[in-house]
Amino acid sequence: MEQGLSGTQAPSEIWEEYQELLLGSVDVLPEGALLDQLIKARKEGRPLRVKLGVDPTAPDIHLGHTVVLRKLAQFQAFGHTAVLIIGDFTARVGDPSGRSKARPRLSAEEIEVNARTYVEQAAKVLDMDKVELTRNGDWLAPLRMDEVLRLTATTTVARMLERDDFAKRYAENEPISMLEFMYPLLQGYDSVAVRADIELGGTDQKFNLLMGRNIMEAYGLPPQSILTVPLLVGTDGEQKMSKSYGNYIGVSDPPGEMFGKVMSIPDHLIVPYFELLTGASLREVREVERGLEAGTYHPAQAKRDLAERLVTLYHGTEAAQKARAEFDRVFKEKEQPETIEERDLPTEVLKEGRVWLPRLLTAVGLVGSNSEARRLIAQGGVRIDDEVVVDVDAELAADRLRGAVLRVGKRKFLRLR
Repeated sequence: MEQGLSGTQAPSEIWEEYQELLLGSVDVLPEGALLDQLIKARKEGRPLRVKLGVDPTAPDIHLGHTVVLRKLAQFQAFGHTAVLIIGDFTARVGDPSGRSKARPRLSAEEIEVNARTYVEQAAKVLDMDKVELTRNGDWLAPLRMDEVLRLTATTTVARMLERDDFAKRYAENEPISMLEFMYPLLQGYDSVAVRADIELGGTDQKFNLLMGRNIMEAYGLPPQSILTVPLLVGTDGEQKMSKSYGNYIGVSDPPGEMFGKVMSIPDHLIVPYFELLTGASLREVREVERGLEAGTYHPAQAKRDLAERLVTLYHGTEAAQKARAEFDRVFKEKEQPETIEERDLPTEVLKEGRVWLPRLLTAVGLVGSNSEARRLIAQGGVRIDDEVVVDVDAELAADRLRGAVLRVGKRKFLRLR
Protein backbone atom coordinates (compact mmCIF):
# COMPACT_ATOMS: atom_id res chain seq x y z
CA MET A 1 0.00 0.00 0.00
CA GLU A 2 1.20 3.48 -0.86
CA GLN A 3 0.18 6.88 0.43
CA GLY A 4 -1.64 8.75 -2.34
CA LEU A 5 -1.36 12.47 -3.01
CA SER A 6 -4.86 12.95 -1.63
CA GLY A 7 -4.03 11.21 1.63
CA THR A 8 -6.04 8.14 0.64
CA GLN A 9 -4.49 4.71 0.99
CA ALA A 10 -4.13 3.38 -2.56
CA PRO A 11 -3.84 -0.34 -3.36
CA SER A 12 -0.48 -1.13 -4.93
CA GLU A 13 -1.95 -2.02 -8.35
CA ILE A 14 -3.75 1.34 -8.51
CA TRP A 15 -0.58 3.15 -7.44
CA GLU A 16 1.33 1.39 -10.22
CA GLU A 17 -1.36 2.34 -12.74
CA TYR A 18 -1.19 5.93 -11.51
CA GLN A 19 2.60 6.05 -11.89
CA GLU A 20 2.40 4.68 -15.43
CA LEU A 21 -0.25 7.26 -16.35
CA LEU A 22 1.96 10.04 -15.01
CA LEU A 23 4.77 9.02 -17.38
CA GLY A 24 5.22 11.70 -20.03
CA SER A 25 2.70 14.07 -18.41
CA VAL A 26 3.25 17.74 -17.51
CA ASP A 27 0.17 18.98 -15.61
CA VAL A 28 -2.12 16.69 -13.60
CA LEU A 29 -4.71 18.93 -11.98
CA PRO A 30 -6.09 19.37 -9.41
CA GLU A 31 -3.35 17.75 -7.36
CA GLY A 32 -4.37 14.31 -6.14
CA ALA A 33 -7.64 14.23 -8.12
CA LEU A 34 -6.57 11.61 -10.67
CA LEU A 35 -5.47 9.17 -7.97
CA ASP A 36 -8.75 9.70 -6.11
CA GLN A 37 -10.65 9.03 -9.33
CA LEU A 38 -8.76 5.79 -9.97
CA ILE A 39 -9.48 4.57 -6.44
CA LYS A 40 -13.16 5.53 -6.63
CA ALA A 41 -13.58 3.96 -10.07
CA ARG A 42 -12.10 0.70 -8.79
CA LYS A 43 -14.42 0.69 -5.76
CA GLU A 44 -17.48 1.39 -7.92
CA GLY A 45 -16.44 -1.10 -10.57
CA ARG A 46 -16.73 1.39 -13.42
CA PRO A 47 -14.21 2.75 -15.94
CA LEU A 48 -13.32 6.44 -16.04
CA ARG A 49 -14.47 8.42 -19.06
CA VAL A 50 -11.32 9.93 -20.59
CA LYS A 51 -11.95 12.64 -23.16
CA LEU A 52 -9.76 13.85 -26.00
CA GLY A 53 -11.05 16.40 -28.46
CA VAL A 54 -9.30 16.99 -31.78
CA ASP A 55 -10.16 19.51 -34.47
CA PRO A 56 -9.64 18.12 -38.00
CA THR A 57 -7.78 21.17 -39.30
CA ALA A 58 -5.23 19.22 -41.39
CA PRO A 59 -5.51 16.12 -43.62
CA ASP A 60 -2.73 14.15 -41.96
CA ILE A 61 -0.99 13.82 -38.64
CA HIS A 62 2.63 13.48 -37.54
CA LEU A 63 4.20 11.84 -34.50
CA GLY A 64 3.73 15.05 -32.52
CA HIS A 65 -0.03 14.51 -32.71
CA THR A 66 0.30 10.93 -31.46
CA VAL A 67 1.70 11.90 -28.04
CA VAL A 68 -1.74 12.63 -26.60
CA LEU A 69 -3.28 9.75 -28.58
CA ARG A 70 -0.81 7.38 -26.92
CA LYS A 71 -1.79 8.74 -23.51
CA LEU A 72 -5.43 8.06 -24.37
CA ALA A 73 -4.46 4.57 -25.53
CA GLN A 74 -2.70 4.05 -22.19
CA PHE A 75 -5.90 4.85 -20.29
CA GLN A 76 -7.69 2.52 -22.69
CA ALA A 77 -5.21 -0.29 -21.94
CA PHE A 78 -5.99 0.09 -18.22
CA GLY A 79 -9.68 -0.53 -18.98
CA HIS A 80 -11.00 3.03 -19.05
CA THR A 81 -13.34 4.42 -21.70
CA ALA A 82 -11.61 6.44 -24.42
CA VAL A 83 -13.92 9.20 -25.65
CA LEU A 84 -12.54 10.67 -28.88
CA ILE A 85 -14.38 13.80 -30.03
CA ILE A 86 -13.87 14.93 -33.60
CA GLY A 87 -14.37 18.69 -33.44
CA ASP A 88 -16.21 19.14 -36.70
CA PHE A 89 -18.06 22.11 -35.17
CA THR A 90 -15.19 23.67 -33.20
CA ALA A 91 -13.00 23.39 -36.31
CA ARG A 92 -15.31 25.98 -37.88
CA VAL A 93 -14.49 28.37 -35.01
CA GLY A 94 -10.73 27.77 -34.84
CA ASP A 95 -8.71 27.17 -31.68
CA PRO A 96 -6.86 30.39 -30.73
CA SER A 97 -4.28 28.52 -28.61
CA GLY A 98 -0.80 29.83 -29.36
CA ARG A 99 -2.07 32.08 -32.14
CA SER A 100 -1.12 35.70 -32.71
CA LYS A 101 -4.14 36.17 -34.98
CA ALA A 102 -7.38 34.39 -35.82
CA ARG A 103 -7.16 31.13 -37.75
CA PRO A 104 -8.55 31.07 -41.30
CA ARG A 105 -11.95 29.37 -41.37
CA LEU A 106 -12.25 25.99 -43.05
CA SER A 107 -15.06 24.90 -45.33
CA ALA A 108 -17.38 22.06 -44.33
CA GLU A 109 -15.93 19.96 -47.16
CA GLU A 110 -12.34 20.46 -45.92
CA ILE A 111 -13.34 19.56 -42.37
CA GLU A 112 -15.10 16.38 -43.51
CA VAL A 113 -12.14 15.16 -45.57
CA ASN A 114 -9.73 15.91 -42.73
CA ALA A 115 -11.99 14.18 -40.18
CA ARG A 116 -12.08 10.93 -42.16
CA THR A 117 -8.30 10.93 -42.61
CA TYR A 118 -7.68 11.74 -38.95
CA VAL A 119 -9.79 8.83 -37.74
CA GLU A 120 -8.00 6.45 -40.11
CA GLN A 121 -4.62 7.58 -38.80
CA ALA A 122 -5.73 7.62 -35.14
CA ALA A 123 -6.61 3.94 -35.61
CA LYS A 124 -2.87 3.28 -35.87
CA VAL A 125 -2.64 4.19 -32.16
CA LEU A 126 -6.06 3.49 -30.62
CA ASP A 127 -8.22 0.38 -30.50
CA MET A 128 -11.07 1.99 -32.41
CA ASP A 129 -13.43 -0.92 -31.67
CA LYS A 130 -13.37 0.20 -28.04
CA VAL A 131 -13.34 3.96 -28.62
CA GLU A 132 -16.45 6.05 -28.05
CA LEU A 133 -16.18 8.12 -31.23
CA THR A 134 -18.35 11.22 -31.47
CA ARG A 135 -18.54 14.59 -33.26
CA ASN A 136 -19.24 17.75 -31.33
CA GLY A 137 -21.44 19.08 -34.10
CA ASP A 138 -24.03 16.57 -32.85
CA TRP A 139 -24.67 18.67 -29.73
CA LEU A 140 -23.21 22.10 -30.56
CA ALA A 141 -25.03 22.67 -33.85
CA PRO A 142 -28.54 22.26 -32.33
CA LEU A 143 -27.94 24.67 -29.40
CA ARG A 144 -30.67 27.32 -29.13
CA MET A 145 -29.78 30.94 -28.45
CA ASP A 146 -30.94 30.74 -24.82
CA GLU A 147 -28.58 27.78 -24.34
CA VAL A 148 -25.72 29.71 -25.94
CA LEU A 149 -26.40 32.64 -23.59
CA ARG A 150 -26.35 30.28 -20.60
CA LEU A 151 -22.97 28.98 -21.79
CA THR A 152 -21.47 32.46 -22.23
CA ALA A 153 -22.64 33.38 -18.71
CA THR A 154 -20.34 30.75 -17.19
CA THR A 155 -17.25 32.99 -17.50
CA THR A 156 -16.14 36.62 -17.79
CA VAL A 157 -14.10 38.71 -20.21
CA ALA A 158 -11.51 39.23 -17.44
CA ARG A 159 -11.12 35.45 -17.11
CA MET A 160 -10.63 35.12 -20.88
CA LEU A 161 -7.97 37.82 -20.86
CA GLU A 162 -5.97 35.81 -18.32
CA ARG A 163 -5.10 33.56 -21.23
CA ASP A 164 -1.52 34.31 -22.37
CA ASP A 165 -2.18 34.62 -26.10
CA PHE A 166 -5.29 36.78 -25.58
CA ALA A 167 -3.48 38.95 -23.01
CA LYS A 168 -0.57 39.52 -25.37
CA ARG A 169 -2.81 40.43 -28.30
CA TYR A 170 -4.91 42.74 -26.11
CA ALA A 171 -1.76 44.49 -24.82
CA GLU A 172 -0.51 44.95 -28.38
CA ASN A 173 -3.91 46.25 -29.53
CA GLU A 174 -4.33 43.26 -31.86
CA PRO A 175 -7.94 42.27 -32.62
CA ILE A 176 -9.58 39.38 -30.74
CA SER A 177 -12.88 38.27 -32.21
CA MET A 178 -15.89 37.18 -30.15
CA LEU A 179 -15.74 33.97 -32.19
CA GLU A 180 -12.35 33.18 -30.64
CA PHE A 181 -13.75 33.82 -27.16
CA MET A 182 -16.37 31.18 -27.90
CA TYR A 183 -13.84 28.43 -28.56
CA PRO A 184 -12.90 27.53 -24.95
CA LEU A 185 -16.59 27.67 -24.02
CA LEU A 186 -17.56 25.25 -26.77
CA GLN A 187 -14.70 22.89 -25.90
CA GLY A 188 -15.78 23.03 -22.26
CA TYR A 189 -19.37 22.24 -23.22
CA ASP A 190 -18.05 19.10 -24.93
CA SER A 191 -17.04 17.88 -21.46
CA VAL A 192 -20.60 18.47 -20.26
CA ALA A 193 -22.04 16.61 -23.24
CA VAL A 194 -19.91 13.49 -22.75
CA ARG A 195 -19.72 13.76 -18.91
CA ALA A 196 -15.95 13.50 -18.90
CA ASP A 197 -14.05 12.38 -15.81
CA ILE A 198 -10.68 13.34 -17.28
CA GLU A 199 -9.66 15.46 -20.27
CA LEU A 200 -6.34 15.13 -22.07
CA GLY A 201 -4.51 17.71 -24.16
CA GLY A 202 -1.18 19.30 -25.00
CA THR A 203 0.28 21.92 -22.70
CA ASP A 204 -1.03 24.57 -25.10
CA GLN A 205 -4.55 23.38 -24.21
CA LYS A 206 -4.28 23.97 -20.45
CA PHE A 207 -6.51 27.06 -20.44
CA ASN A 208 -9.21 25.28 -22.48
CA LEU A 209 -9.09 22.19 -20.25
CA LEU A 210 -9.39 24.24 -17.06
CA MET A 211 -12.28 26.15 -18.61
CA GLY A 212 -13.99 22.80 -19.05
CA ARG A 213 -13.84 22.28 -15.28
CA ASN A 214 -15.54 25.64 -14.67
CA ILE A 215 -18.28 24.94 -17.18
CA MET A 216 -19.00 21.46 -15.82
CA GLU A 217 -19.42 22.95 -12.33
CA ALA A 218 -21.75 25.63 -13.73
CA TYR A 219 -23.88 22.84 -15.22
CA GLY A 220 -24.01 20.96 -11.93
CA LEU A 221 -21.56 18.18 -12.87
CA PRO A 222 -18.45 16.97 -11.04
CA PRO A 223 -15.54 18.83 -12.69
CA GLN A 224 -13.14 16.79 -14.77
CA SER A 225 -9.50 16.46 -13.83
CA ILE A 226 -6.99 17.37 -16.53
CA LEU A 227 -3.76 15.83 -17.75
CA THR A 228 -1.50 17.58 -20.22
CA VAL A 229 1.38 16.19 -22.27
CA PRO A 230 4.31 18.14 -23.72
CA LEU A 231 4.50 19.41 -27.28
CA LEU A 232 6.92 17.08 -29.05
CA VAL A 233 10.21 18.61 -30.16
CA GLY A 234 10.89 17.94 -33.84
CA THR A 235 13.82 16.20 -35.48
CA ASP A 236 15.86 19.42 -35.40
CA GLY A 237 15.96 19.15 -31.60
CA GLU A 238 14.83 22.74 -31.10
CA GLN A 239 11.34 23.66 -32.29
CA LYS A 240 8.08 21.81 -31.79
CA MET A 241 7.36 19.21 -34.45
CA SER A 242 5.54 20.87 -37.34
CA LYS A 243 5.15 20.42 -41.07
CA SER A 244 5.79 24.14 -41.51
CA TYR A 245 9.21 23.75 -39.83
CA GLY A 246 10.07 20.67 -41.89
CA ASN A 247 11.10 18.80 -38.72
CA TYR A 248 8.26 16.28 -38.63
CA ILE A 249 7.85 12.52 -38.97
CA GLY A 250 4.49 11.64 -40.52
CA VAL A 251 2.58 8.59 -39.32
CA SER A 252 2.09 7.69 -42.98
CA ASP A 253 5.75 8.20 -43.97
CA PRO A 254 7.17 5.12 -45.78
CA PRO A 255 9.09 2.76 -43.47
CA GLY A 256 12.55 3.68 -44.79
CA GLU A 257 11.87 7.40 -44.59
CA MET A 258 10.45 7.11 -41.08
CA PHE A 259 13.46 5.07 -39.96
CA GLY A 260 15.91 7.55 -41.47
CA LYS A 261 14.19 10.55 -39.90
CA VAL A 262 14.33 8.97 -36.46
CA MET A 263 18.03 8.27 -36.94
CA SER A 264 18.57 11.98 -37.63
CA ILE A 265 17.33 13.19 -34.23
CA PRO A 266 19.88 14.63 -31.78
CA ASP A 267 20.86 12.38 -28.87
CA HIS A 268 19.00 14.41 -26.25
CA LEU A 269 15.66 13.44 -27.84
CA ILE A 270 16.17 9.67 -27.50
CA VAL A 271 14.63 9.33 -24.02
CA PRO A 272 11.72 11.74 -24.66
CA TYR A 273 10.88 9.92 -27.90
CA PHE A 274 10.92 6.54 -26.13
CA GLU A 275 8.76 8.01 -23.39
CA LEU A 276 6.22 9.85 -25.53
CA LEU A 277 5.98 7.91 -28.78
CA THR A 278 6.44 4.19 -28.21
CA GLY A 279 4.06 3.21 -25.43
CA ALA A 280 7.10 1.97 -23.44
CA SER A 281 6.55 1.27 -19.75
CA LEU A 282 8.11 3.34 -16.98
CA ARG A 283 10.60 0.52 -16.35
CA GLU A 284 11.66 0.40 -20.03
CA VAL A 285 12.14 4.16 -20.24
CA ARG A 286 14.26 4.21 -17.09
CA GLU A 287 16.43 1.36 -18.45
CA VAL A 288 17.09 3.33 -21.64
CA GLU A 289 17.91 6.41 -19.60
CA ARG A 290 20.30 4.56 -17.28
CA GLY A 291 22.03 2.81 -20.18
CA LEU A 292 22.66 6.07 -22.02
CA GLU A 293 23.93 7.80 -18.88
CA ALA A 294 26.24 4.90 -18.02
CA GLY A 295 27.58 4.61 -21.57
CA THR A 296 26.49 0.96 -21.84
CA TYR A 297 23.83 1.80 -24.42
CA HIS A 298 25.32 3.71 -27.35
CA PRO A 299 23.10 6.50 -28.74
CA ALA A 300 23.41 5.11 -32.29
CA GLN A 301 22.17 1.71 -31.09
CA ALA A 302 19.40 3.36 -29.06
CA LYS A 303 18.24 5.30 -32.12
CA ARG A 304 18.20 2.16 -34.24
CA ASP A 305 16.09 0.39 -31.63
CA LEU A 306 13.81 3.43 -31.32
CA ALA A 307 13.42 3.73 -35.11
CA GLU A 308 12.66 0.02 -35.49
CA ARG A 309 10.10 0.20 -32.71
CA LEU A 310 8.32 3.19 -34.24
CA VAL A 311 8.27 1.71 -37.76
CA THR A 312 6.89 -1.52 -36.26
CA LEU A 313 4.04 0.44 -34.66
CA TYR A 314 2.97 2.01 -37.94
CA HIS A 315 4.07 -0.50 -40.60
CA GLY A 316 4.62 -3.87 -38.89
CA THR A 317 7.59 -5.98 -37.85
CA GLU A 318 8.69 -7.10 -41.30
CA ALA A 319 8.78 -3.56 -42.70
CA ALA A 320 10.70 -2.36 -39.63
CA GLN A 321 13.34 -5.06 -39.89
CA LYS A 322 13.75 -4.39 -43.60
CA ALA A 323 14.07 -0.63 -42.98
CA ARG A 324 16.75 -1.23 -40.36
CA ALA A 325 18.71 -3.59 -42.60
CA GLU A 326 18.46 -1.16 -45.51
CA PHE A 327 19.59 1.76 -43.35
CA ASP A 328 22.62 -0.18 -42.12
CA ARG A 329 23.46 -1.29 -45.65
CA VAL A 330 23.38 2.28 -46.98
CA PHE A 331 24.87 4.20 -44.07
CA LYS A 332 27.06 1.74 -42.20
CA GLU A 333 28.30 -0.16 -45.22
CA LYS A 334 28.14 2.88 -47.54
CA GLU A 335 26.18 1.07 -50.24
CA GLN A 336 23.28 2.29 -52.34
CA PRO A 337 19.72 1.14 -51.53
CA GLU A 338 18.55 -2.07 -53.21
CA THR A 339 15.64 -0.24 -54.81
CA ILE A 340 16.11 3.26 -56.25
CA GLU A 341 13.34 5.26 -57.86
CA GLU A 342 13.92 5.90 -61.56
CA ARG A 343 12.80 8.90 -63.62
CA ASP A 344 13.37 10.20 -67.11
CA LEU A 345 15.67 13.16 -67.45
CA PRO A 346 13.16 16.06 -67.69
CA THR A 347 13.27 17.67 -71.12
CA GLU A 348 12.56 21.12 -69.69
CA VAL A 349 15.96 21.22 -67.96
CA LEU A 350 17.88 20.57 -71.20
CA LYS A 351 19.58 23.49 -72.92
CA GLU A 352 21.75 22.69 -75.89
CA GLY A 353 22.38 19.20 -74.54
CA ARG A 354 23.48 20.39 -71.12
CA VAL A 355 21.78 20.59 -67.72
CA TRP A 356 22.19 23.12 -64.91
CA LEU A 357 22.34 20.82 -61.87
CA PRO A 358 20.40 22.99 -59.35
CA ARG A 359 17.48 23.22 -61.77
CA LEU A 360 17.56 19.46 -62.35
CA LEU A 361 17.46 18.70 -58.61
CA THR A 362 14.46 21.00 -58.26
CA ALA A 363 12.65 19.61 -61.32
CA VAL A 364 12.86 16.00 -60.10
CA GLY A 365 11.73 16.92 -56.59
CA LEU A 366 14.92 16.16 -54.68
CA VAL A 367 14.96 19.75 -53.35
CA GLY A 368 12.39 22.48 -53.00
CA SER A 369 14.18 25.24 -54.91
CA ASN A 370 17.28 26.11 -56.92
CA SER A 371 18.66 28.08 -53.96
CA GLU A 372 18.26 25.08 -51.67
CA ALA A 373 20.06 22.94 -54.27
CA ARG A 374 22.98 25.37 -54.44
CA ARG A 375 23.20 25.48 -50.64
CA LEU A 376 23.28 21.66 -50.39
CA ILE A 377 25.93 21.44 -53.11
CA ALA A 378 28.05 23.98 -51.24
CA GLN A 379 27.73 21.83 -48.11
CA GLY A 380 28.91 18.72 -49.96
CA GLY A 381 25.46 17.15 -49.74
CA VAL A 382 24.98 16.27 -53.43
CA ARG A 383 26.58 13.32 -55.18
CA ILE A 384 26.44 11.88 -58.69
CA ASP A 385 27.33 8.19 -58.76
CA ASP A 386 28.85 8.63 -55.29
CA GLU A 387 31.07 11.50 -56.47
CA VAL A 388 30.63 14.70 -54.46
CA VAL A 389 29.65 17.72 -56.56
CA VAL A 390 31.67 20.82 -55.62
CA ASP A 391 30.50 23.41 -58.17
CA VAL A 392 27.24 25.06 -57.04
CA ASP A 393 26.51 26.04 -60.66
CA ALA A 394 27.61 22.79 -62.26
CA GLU A 395 26.46 22.24 -65.85
CA LEU A 396 26.63 18.66 -67.04
CA ALA A 397 26.14 16.93 -70.36
CA ALA A 398 22.84 15.07 -70.66
CA ASP A 399 24.69 11.89 -71.64
CA ARG A 400 26.66 12.07 -68.37
CA LEU A 401 23.43 12.13 -66.37
CA ARG A 402 21.44 9.39 -68.11
CA GLY A 403 21.83 6.24 -66.02
CA ALA A 404 23.47 8.16 -63.17
CA VAL A 405 22.31 8.00 -59.55
CA LEU A 406 21.68 11.35 -57.89
CA ARG A 407 22.04 11.44 -54.11
CA VAL A 408 20.92 14.40 -52.00
CA GLY A 409 21.71 14.29 -48.31
CA LYS A 410 21.78 10.90 -46.64
CA ARG A 411 18.44 9.47 -47.67
CA LYS A 412 17.38 10.73 -51.11
CA PHE A 413 18.37 8.69 -54.17
CA LEU A 414 17.16 8.90 -57.78
CA ARG A 415 18.34 7.17 -60.95
CA LEU A 416 17.94 9.09 -64.20
CA ARG A 417 16.96 7.38 -67.45
